[in-house]
Amino acid sequence: MAKPEAITEYRPCVGVMLLNKHGLVWIGRRFDKQNDEGKGHWWQMPQGGIDKGENPQDAVLRELAEETAVTSAHVIAEAPRWYNYDLPAHLIGKSWNGKYRGQTQKWFALQFTGDDSEINLAPPGHKQEFDQWRWARMDEILDIIVPFKREVYEKVIRDFRHLGA
Repeated sequence: MAKPEAITEYRPCVGVMLLNKHGLVWIGRRFDKQNDEGKGHWWQMPQGGIDKGENPQDAVLRELAEETAVTSAHVIAEAPRWYNYDLPAHLIGKSWNGKYRGQTQKWFALQFTGDDSEINLAPPGHKQEFDQWRWARMDEILDIIVPFKREVYEKVIRDFRHLGA
């Protein structure tokens, strides 16, 4: 598995496209972060940082469990490359203690094999990131993702289009 480019200004991260048996994608509404459109306006798929020395495939399973409590899932596809995005200029120097100007992300598609009752937006030991969740068609996602992440989401949907609805 390829490693991210040695670019210190991008935070190494993983992203999760969790698909249910109908090919729908899990999305959660961010409520904790103020953004250009106010709190609670944008939705996204789970994502998060890769710990030092952690394998991206292990990180994707950990991040999914931390953000949704889902452990009934397995990797079915991996994006062919890493994708970068930059924060808007007014957020650079504020997010992630000012260390990064954006993220470099390795995306994975996972098949959800559990029941919706497994999903918990406030799992113990992790800061809650979402206040709502739902299953969505891939075509819906681009209209509700924060604009500065849209280009990455276009690439992820292109990479995994064959897997979903």
